[in-house]
Amino acid sequence: MKRITALALALALAMSLTACGQKTETQETDQPTYDGAAAILLSDDGITVDGQPVSSDETAAVYTANDIVFYLEGQGITYGEGTEADEHSQAEADAHTVVHITQPGTYVLSGSLSAGQVAVDLGEDAEEDPNAVVTLILNGVDITCTVAPAVIFYNVYECGSTDTETAVKDVDTSAAGANVLIADGTVNNITGSYVARIYKPDSVELSEDGTEVVDSKKLHKYDGAFYSKMSMNVDGEEQGTGVLNIDAENEGLDSELHLTANGGNINITSGNDGINTNEDGVSVTTINGGTLTIDVDGATGEGDGIDSNGWLVINGGTVITAACGNSQDAGIDSDNGIYINGGTVAASGNMLDRIDGGDQPYVVFGFRQRQQGGTAVTLKAADGTVAGEWTPANDFTYLVVSSPDLTEGTYTLWSGDIQLAGAAGMTGGKGGMGGFRPDGEEPPEGFEKPEGMEPPEGDPDQRPEKEHPQPNEDGTITLPDGTVIDPSEMKRPEDGERPERPDGGEGPSDMENMEVSTDFVLTAEGGTFGNISAAE
Repeated sequence: MKRITALALALALAMSLTACGQKTETQETDQPTYDGAAAILLSDDGITVDGQPVSSDETAAVYTANDIVFYLEGQGITYGEGTEADEHSQAEADAHTVVHITQPGTYVLSGSLSAGQVAVDLGEDAEEDPNAVVTLILNGVDITCTVAPAVIFYNVYECGSTDTETAVKDVDTSAAGANVLIADGTVNNITGSYVARIYKPDSVELSEDGTEVVDSKKLHKYDGAFYSKMSMNVDGEEQGTGVLNIDAENEGLDSELHLTANGGNINITSGNDGINTNEDGVSVTTINGGTLTIDVDGATGEGDGIDSNGWLVINGGTVITAACGNSQDAGIDSDNGIYINGGTVAASGNMLDRIDGGDQPYVVFGFRQRQQGGTAVTLKAADGTVAGEWTPANDFTYLVVSSPDLTEGTYTLWSGDIQLAGAAGMTGGKGGMGGFRPDGEEPPEGFEKPEGMEPPEGDPDQRPEKEHPQPNEDGTITLPDGTVIDPSEMKRPEDGERPERPDGGEGPSDMENMEVSTDFVLTAEGGTFGNISAAE
């Protein structure tokens, strides 16, 4: 176990996420410094800590080694559940430099590392030690890792509990041991991979014929490019001008328990879920401020914009998410419930997770046919003023929007210069504005909500499990309609193209016979839902 020095403890107690030392400007470099913080300057030519060459001594607060955790190629079924696409060679892994942080405190990261990782690990006892707190200040840093997450918190203080019986949707993570602060005026780029599940060697039980694993325990599994095993806070500085760009081969920003975003500008491009908090029935993703933009590019064949295995609570900020354009995934997805209390939200996808409640109006649009990503969708009030405008990044059939600017009245919906028309239904949703009904009329006779939109009977916190397509042995993915895609052949956004839609662009068929209208009336009557389709 790594030791925590008395000096480091004193520094940790003196600093918090919102006050990580006083920021000052130096006359020589005009770059910000932080009192009491260690400055880590990354470079392929050599890493320094407070101006001195980094140590290779494992007892140091910061040291480097070539010991990255990754999924090794050619190991067989008793090693882990990864496919050939998840494997990496030892030579590729050895090319990565791991910057280890082993003691509490504040660390300022700047510079560039073309093959490396920043790994925080305060020892096995840190989880129960409220002093085991680390804050990483991103101050113009660029880290690329091709075999694992580029930034990972292993062991720090865990402020939450994994007890499903006492789990709640409103959590306070201010005491969490994993903290990230995006420095004002900086652009920070994190490009990362993932680690497929690796088994504990002595935990594997094989079937009688020895051809498959029937039981095992996890040693490693890290799905996100920016990953924490413990609850994590992400924030910006006072001006909120710092930018964090995450480019993820698999998932983007992950926490195994809770994740709270308080500020900063976070842009995520991911092959799978943009954000994932993955403790079943417990995890809470909370967004209090900042600007969060997520584009799931479809490289893995699936992916929600935000996926919480517990709750998703949006209290403020701006949240723009686009799920994978060719899979049945949602812009915002939560197993226990979604609550919108404030901020501006535009979430697009091809699956609807209902909004369970909150204090702010919201509207859900469902389209007959897939709408083309990259085209502005505008909601206008009767006098022509714009109530909201959004440009979903990917093709979609559902659009969830929420804004404090949504009030009672008549609206029209536009896609570019084309006015959209639709019929209206309504589903439950505490705290939302009333459902869209043309001129206040009831839904057309014989109206039925499309399959999957009706809240489940019984306990409102229960959700039917979603079945995501799993990779075949050859790495391809078979979608629910039988279409087979090869993620390795799909181009990412920087190549200037999107993968073709496997279903030819058709959306839910249950809406095709509905009557349509071009005017929609918001009334303060319970839940919200609008089924909107392109005008004929």
